[in-house]
Amino acid sequence: MPTRLLVAVPALAAALVLSPARAETIGGNPGPEHNYVCPHSDGKPALDCYFDAVQHLYTMCRNVKSIEIIEFGYDKSTEGTNGAKSESCLDKQKQNIAPPYKAALKEAGKSKPVQEALRGLQESWLSAMSGLGWHSGESDADYKTRVARPYEEFTQRIETIRTSLAEVETKAAAARAAKAAKPKHSATSAPPAKAKTAKAKKH
Repeated sequence: MPTRLLVAVPALAAALVLSPARAETIGGNPGPEHNYVCPHSDGKPALDCYFDAVQHLYTMCRNVKSIEIIEFGYDKSTEGTNGAKSESCLDKQKQNIAPPYKAALKEAGKSKPVQEALRGLQESWLSAMSGLGWHSGESDADYKTRVARPYEEFTQRIETIRTSLAEVETKAAAARAAKAAKPKHSATSAPPAKAKTAKAKKH
């Protein structure tokens, strides 16, 4: 590998891992270049930021792992400290995704199906991130196919969540409309008080 590339590879990996993240601010940043967690959903609702972060942060660590493989080869990419940058990326992005995930759960409200679907997406993301390492005996084509597969699962889960959320919102809107259309009962006059009958006095 040319010397220039050897110098550039670690530098790029470090940049991917150490990019500052302002995950605690969901949207409202000056611009995508300042938002390293969900750069394609800047200023959008919490769910959009979280969905963007799932794919974006996975891509960041996937790129770091790819750089390690280019630098050390598949066989040695996990030896000693050769995988240190990708491990650091994993730890960093787990921290970065936590606030958007929490905000997404809050935005989902009390809908159990949506809450459970969000938890399923988070678990899928964590599993994919942990599985970025090369498996012994895996070919180049098999490795690349495997680490590209999570994108399809992310997309399917996100679409399911959006559909479930839309159904919840539709039902809530229908309930509000029905309540608003319900006629108000007019106040009825109180029934006249029964006249008290005088008891005959006993002499």
